[in-house]
Amino acid sequence: MRVAWVIFAMTAALAVEAQDLPPAAPAPPPPPAPPPVIENTGRPMRLPFACTDDDIRLAGLTCTEDDPCPVYLELTTVESVGTRIFVAGNLHSPSVTLASALVASDDAGHTWREVHERVQSAGLDRIQFLDAETGWAAGEVLSPLPQDPFLLLTSDGGKTWRQRPIFGEAAENHLGAIQQFFFTAKDSGSLIIDRGQGSDSDRYELYESPDAGESWTVKETSTKPLKLRRPPPAATDWRVRVDAGSQAFQVERRQGERWGAVASFLVKLGACKPSAGR
Repeated sequence: MRVAWVIFAMTAALAVEAQDLPPAAPAPPPPPAPPPVIENTGRPMRLPFACTDDDIRLAGLTCTEDDPCPVYLELTTVESVGTRIFVAGNLHSPSVTLASALVASDDAGHTWREVHERVQSAGLDRIQFLDAETGWAAGEVLSPLPQDPFLLLTSDGGKTWRQRPIFGEAAENHLGAIQQFFFTAKDSGSLIIDRGQGSDSDRYELYESPDAGESWTVKETSTKPLKLRRPPPAATDWRVRVDAGSQAFQVERRQGERWGAVASFLVKLGACKPSAGR
């Protein structure tokens, strides 16, 4: 009987202690699945794409089951650092830009994967690497008009990227596109914004950054086109072009007087149409 009483007392004490403990923290959500690796077998590769009803709604598409909206890849720029290659552009329908695309290879073009999430309604059109670790990709929202320009920044050789707006975190729906940009050092970057015709202020603006693109300050405005004080070099050993025969974008490297193919990506990715029952 005494033993039973002791067990009862210990159980009651543990129950009281349990009541005094703070509630257990909820388990963190599982990390997102890494983007799939795309193998380069020598044939044009297809960038993974799946259209959802939300994609159709946000883009304002009028796709139907009988008349789906085709979706295409457009590659606009390529850059290389050592064995790493980066290509960028956008995904679009015939009428509207759907999202940006930034795709990279760490092994000279044998395998590829997307290294930054797609930015809705945006496109990327320029890439620069200052050294093996520090680089930038420039873009802006393209639909319905070019606006809210931004840079993607990397400080680990392109493994990860972070997005930084040119006009500041609070700025939204500000018309303008990055005409060109260039960094001569981490603390010395400049770019030119074209606000487009019909702007209620000077159309062209020169911005400078002292902190590797984390923030920008306007230094000059003009009604006439501006030029960077130290423009980027014109010559490059890389290019991207459309090949009509394969209906793909060819990523090519200069080899002496000739260009050699390194990889290719299909232009047509698929189509958007409402899910069954909608």
